[in-house]
Amino acid sequence: MSKRAFLVPAAAAAVFSLGFWMGRERSVSAFANDRVFELRTYTANEGKFDALQARFRNHTLRLFARHGIQNVGYWTPADAPLAANTLVYLLAYKDRDAAKRSWDGFRADPDWKKVASESEANGKLVGKVESLYLQPTDYSPMK
Repeated sequence: MSKRAFLVPAAAAAVFSLGFWMGRERSVSAFANDRVFELRTYTANEGKFDALQARFRNHTLRLFARHGIQNVGYWTPADAPLAANTLVYLLAYKDRDAAKRSWDGFRADPDWKKVASESEANGKLVGKVESLYLQPTDYSPMK
C-alpha cells in the first residue's frame, strides 16, 4: 500500500472520529459554511523527526494560532515504517482566503523565521510536504 493511500484514509478516520465524539454533545461548527480544512503530511529527513516534533510542540502550534490557523489535530502513523518519520495534521480556516492570508502572515513572521533558522542549523527537518484542502460534506459531523 502506498504511503498516500494509507495516510489519507487514516487521517479521514481520525477526523471523523473527532467530529463524531465532539458532535455528540454540541455542534463543532465554529465558522460559516465556507470553513475549509487542510490536511498536511510532513516526511522528516533522516534523523530529524524528533527535532520536527519538538519544533511543532514548542513553537509552531502557538505561531499558527497567532496567525488565525486553527490547530485541529496532530497524528503520527501507528505502524512502521511511517511511524519513524511522518507527521500528519489537520488545520481549519474560516475559508480559503483566510487560509492564504494566514499562511502568508505565518511565513513572514520574524519569530517563525528565527525558529526555522535555529531548528535547521544542522540541516532541513522536512524532506517532503503534502497539502490537501478539504471541504466538509453536508452530512459531515464536523463542519
